[in-house]
Amino acid sequence: MVLAGAALLAFHPAWGSEKRTPQSGRKLIIGTREAPPFSMKAEDGSWQGLGIDLWRDMAEEMNLDYEFREMGIQALITGVQEKQLDAAVAALTITARREKLVDFTHPFYASGLGIAVRAESKGGWNRIFDRFLSYTFIRIVASLALSLLVVGVLIWLFERKGNPGQFGRGFFRGIGAGFWWAAVTMTTVGYGDKSPTSLPGRLVAMVWMFASVITISSFTAAITTALTLTRLEPAIRGPEDLVRSHVGTVPGSTSETYLAENWISHKNYPALPDGLHALIRGEVDAVVYDVPILRYLKQTQFGEDIDILPVTFEDQYYGIALPVGSRLREPLNQFIPEYIRQKGWQDILFQHMGR
Repeated sequence: MVLAGAALLAFHPAWGSEKRTPQSGRKLIIGTREAPPFSMKAEDGSWQGLGIDLWRDMAEEMNLDYEFREMGIQALITGVQEKQLDAAVAALTITARREKLVDFTHPFYASGLGIAVRAESKGGWNRIFDRFLSYTFIRIVASLALSLLVVGVLIWLFERKGNPGQFGRGFFRGIGAGFWWAAVTMTTVGYGDKSPTSLPGRLVAMVWMFASVITISSFTAAITTALTLTRLEPAIRGPEDLVRSHVGTVPGSTSETYLAENWISHKNYPALPDGLHALIRGEVDAVVYDVPILRYLKQTQFGEDIDILPVTFEDQYYGIALPVGSRLREPLNQFIPEYIRQKGWQDILFQHMGR
């Protein structure tokens, strides 16, 4: 107990009368990256955020000289592992895989993964209109139009010489007549104003008649879905629904690891804002990522365009990465638990996260 009290006196301002001198004469290289609200780069090149403010206070208390160096997530881990960096401060979650490569301090923040979905706050006809303009619905309509065009071209090719009165009046009018015939046949309207007379044309017509049963059923189902889903509860209510959805995330993240380990198909985007823009466009149904970062981006950039589901899963603990055997680990581990219990840390949380 006496030794523990002496150690805390050495590193905490409330108990120690003097600041600790640097552990080495050189300037420390601290890796970081843009990962709001943990680390954010201002226009003047300065850094701030939960992790940055924590490190700055620790460094001031321990009288450490340092500089920040910006790099990607994998470069941060590799740099610390190879001792090119003295520490990495960003939105770094403590995972078993990473702890095989580097050491971590005690966690300074605990949260989990979250799910962002498109906001469904619009009413009535606006929501229906948005459904019809969604990426999925437009793709279905485009596929249907392409099918009609292909069948129309085939009928025109086979009928233009033997049946010029119905399909042979020039290239564009002939293709248009074939497209019209394909649409009429698919919908079983049966006007009878156009019909193939050649053997190849009739074979194409027979195949298209049977194929149309499946095609028109699928298209009708898509329209029904677009109209009725506006009155139903959201399709995604928690992580158990992700397996049936189109999901986006960021490569190299713990969220990508979670999706891969749970056999959930997903699409990677270079950065989280890219994934959230794709979510708004309807390219994906949900984006999975760290809850605090999702909430921060909703608060600062995306507002009412996205919703963050009120569920948190796959606990995440954020720490500072250090080279294996680093002499900084023990003093930092003594500093962090006491620091995050103080009001100053609560003020930092409120400043960057609004809570």
